[in-house]
Parts: sequence; C-alpha cells; structure tokens
Amino acid sequence: MVFHLGELFCGPGGIGWGATHAEIDNPEYKIVHQWANDYDESTCETYRHNICPNEPETVYHGDIRTFDMNVLSPIDALAFGFPCNDYSVVGEQKGMKGNFGPLYSYGVKALKKFKPKWFLAENVGGLRSANDGKAFTKILSELENAGYIITPHLYKFEEYGIPQARHRVIIIGIRKDIDVKFRVPSPAPYSKIDNTCRSAIENPPIPKDAFNNELTKQSEQVVERLKHIKPGENAFTANLPDDLKLNVKGAKISQIYKRLDPTKPSYTVTGSGGGGTHIYHWEEPRALTNRERARLQTFPDDYEFMGSKENVRKQIGMAVPCQGAKIIFEAVLKSFAGIEYEWVDANINE
Repeated sequence: MVFHLGELFCGPGGIGWGATHAEIDNPEYKIVHQWANDYDESTCETYRHNICPNEPETVYHGDIRTFDMNVLSPIDALAFGFPCNDYSVVGEQKGMKGNFGPLYSYGVKALKKFKPKWFLAENVGGLRSANDGKAFTKILSELENAGYIITPHLYKFEEYGIPQARHRVIIIGIRKDIDVKFRVPSPAPYSKIDNTCRSAIENPPIPKDAFNNELTKQSEQVVERLKHIKPGENAFTANLPDDLKLNVKGAKISQIYKRLDPTKPSYTVTGSGGGGTHIYHWEEPRALTNRERARLQTFPDDYEFMGSKENVRKQIGMAVPCQGAKIIFEAVLKSFAGIEYEWVDANINE
C-alpha cells in the first residue's frame, strides 16, 4: 500500500524526509511525496532540492490563506506542522488570537477536501496551554469532526535517540471508516543510542567543506563572555565580570548565550531570535554553524539548505527532526500493515 503524501506548512523537509525514508518489514507499505506548500520561497527551494528534485513543480510557494487548494492532486495522507509562533512558550502565546494561531484550520479544510486515510499534525508543547487550554481542545475537536480517530501525544524526542531536548505535540489521525488503530511508538528501543550533542556534532567529524557550514562572526565581547560561561551555563547563571553581564530587564531566557553540555542532548534548536540565541559550542567560544545545528535536527550531511545564512538558520530551527518523524511514520505504516511494535499510552502531559 503506497500512501501519497501532501504537506501544508512543509518547512525545509524534516517531515518529508522522515516520511519518504520510513521503512518497515513489508516493503509494499511506503510513503511517497505528492505535493507540498510553504509560504517561504527559500524553504520551498530547500524542499524541492532535497525531497523531490525531479518534481520541483509539486512544491507550491504561497500563503495558505490565499492559496487555491483546487490545484492540488488527490492524496492518501496529509501532514501539516502548522505555524507555532502563537503557541510557543518563548513567544507571547497569543494562541487563537494571533496571526498564526488559526492557520491549523487550513489543515482541517484539507482533511475535509481530500479525505486522506490518515494525517500527522505537529505543533509545540505550548499548544496545550494556549488560551487557557481552549485552543488545543478546539483543534482536537475539529480534527475529530473532520472524520478521524485522533491520537495526540507529547513526544520528547531526546527519548527517541534524537540529540536534542525537543518536545512536540504530534497528532496522528486515522479515518473513522478504516479499521486501523495507531499506537504511540515506545521510546524503549532507542534508549541505548548515544544522543549527546558531542556525539551528534563530532561523530563522524563534519567535513570542512560541508554545505551550510560557515562560521558565525563573533564580536570580541561575545568571545570574552563565552570564555566565562561553562558548558551548560548561560549568561545569567555564569559568573560573569560586570562588564560582560547582560543589561536585560524582565525575562531571563535560559537559552541566552547558553553553552551546550557535551554529555547531554542539546537544548531546543530554535528558528529565530537575536544575539545570544544561536546555540553555543561547549568548548570553542562561538555559535554553532548551521550544519552543526542541522545535525542536532538529524538532517543528513548531504541535505543542502537553500537561502541566506539567516534564512537557513530559521529553516533548520522550524523543522521536525528527520529521524523523529521517521520513527512516527514507521509506526503508522506498521499500524496499517498489521505489524506489532512496542508502544506506550498516549499522553499530552509533561
């Protein structure tokens, strides 16, 4: 059974890579790319270049709010990582009241239009608390009412061997008229994987001429500041001289000038933010390169991101970890193929 996948808000292809590389013991069950859409041109270029280089016309650049879905071909499966800006704990958490909050509704619209056999929807953990929890309840209700039995779960990707503490709500829905039950794959089979950020970045070493591996220029002051920050510390927990302290009022975000702890998975790779948010090497006084950040997101080294350096940084930070997506898609395929696998009860709490 071949599932033709459509993607809204496709990003640079973390979900697309995971889907098209998902493999199970029955080779008849697989997922193939059908079409994708994103509002950012460079992101679309990245997706075309890596996921469907022979079918560039199947990636549609356009704002979903004005995009005509009638140009899209039929699909068996749908994925949509709807924009998280208004649900992120780091942001203002406007939820449904923000510009991006209501965009999930286009996923619902696509479900009603195409009636795929199953779908995957993804968002940040903060989705659960936006608008006092009402946003999450509303979204789940609309996905169910579109005709699907849904399984929402808070996936902690570091538990699945991913070298990054990244917690995401992922909802799998299977059409109600299909006699297939999805269960959340257990993290147990991945417990022996070395998922430290050191292993991810150094093993194997990144070739010096690797794509997207340019160093970020650091000011002398930033270099000096980082020299005083130990692995795992940030600008507020480190013992900094007065002239290197940050004059920041209000929230003291824990990721500001935070150096990685090489013995642990990375903290969450983000897609935007000013000085101090680029993720900092545990040993060298510098920010990570985009290629190093891509490794924390489990993109293979031959995955080439298109666009400016800052745009690529954003793409990488917005993506779903490739290997994490692959694990979930393989559980979907096993569910349809009737193959047993280790599972855990769905849970959306920390």
